Amino acid sequence: MKLGIWQPIFGGWLRNIEDEGMDASFAYNLKVAQAADRLGFSTILIAELNLNDIKGPEAPSLECWTTTAALAATTQNIRLMAALRPGFRQPALCAKMAANIDHISGGRFEINLVSAWWKEEMQMYVGEWMDHTTRYRRSAEFIEVMRGCWDQSRFSYEGEFYNTQNTALAPKPVQGKHLPIFAGGESDEGREMIAAHCDAYLMHGDSPENAARNVADMNARREKHGLGDRPLSYGMACYMVVRDTEEEARAEVDRITTIVEGTPAYHSYRDFVKNSHLKTKIDMKDYSVSNRGLRPGLVGTPEQVAARLKEYEAAGLDLMLVQCSPQLEEVERIGRQVIPLLQ
Repeated sequence: MKLGIWQPIFGGWLRNIEDEGMDASFAYNLKVAQAADRLGFSTILIAELNLNDIKGPEAPSLECWTTTAALAATTQNIRLMAALRPGFRQPALCAKMAANIDHISGGRFEINLVSAWWKEEMQMYVGEWMDHTTRYRRSAEFIEVMRGCWDQSRFSYEGEFYNTQNTALAPKPVQGKHLPIFAGGESDEGREMIAAHCDAYLMHGDSPENAARNVADMNARREKHGLGDRPLSYGMACYMVVRDTEEEARAEVDRITTIVEGTPAYHSYRDFVKNSHLKTKIDMKDYSVSNRGLRPGLVGTPEQVAARLKEYEAAGLDLMLVQCSPQLEEVERIGRQVIPLLQ
């Protein structure tokens, strides 16, 4: 089991805690990335959102690919996974940018393809929105164009969404034509696209039992596409709380999931509950942190968290992408107290 981190480009992960002791500056993000690199984390995931998903659309957030390029030049060993939303970009140009960042990093670059979910943001920045099924068809073509550009000296493509004519791309990526592509999705369309075109499947936070079912389902889909000789790898988003005692860790969870009536977070939470069909306790935890991060239950002492991570390893996962707050301090704690227990 490897631990990676989500880069705190939004200045935090908690929707109902206003000040987390961190900010959305590049200076802070550089400190976090270099600490994670030094402490043995495997991966940095940099989200691609032009609006701030955690603190609100008016709050600042860093742009994904320029941030990734800067971190590629200022870290040594950690891998850099940039999210990529096809609606914002063109595939041949992304192939060129990806190859360049791969060279800057010395072969540490990878992609998290996100077929998009935030309609308001897409309409703001590109003035269009596609239905769910169409977005996944577009994502499949996007990958085909990128891989064609990486693999061939000249590449032409004529598809539903993209056309290229005799495209030349040099230098090629350090890692070759198969720069790792991660993606997540819970619909049949999403899972089929990932099984056919990607290298790894990423999940929102969930139980070990549900994770194992997802792994089995995706393995079967991969075999159906004739790619059983290139098995997928599996990762999950999580929010981690590590303390000296379980009581301290549980108290921190209570703090970050308590919502005071009358605050802006409370009204946002009410809207969240109104549009969901989950039990209220789970709703509150799902609302309070990003990506259903509390569902994995990575809360407790270092030994308890490490034991829980072993359950996910047994379920077929090999990567946990960690959110925590305040991130610099918690990355130091997790790196020193949890990572050594996973060796």
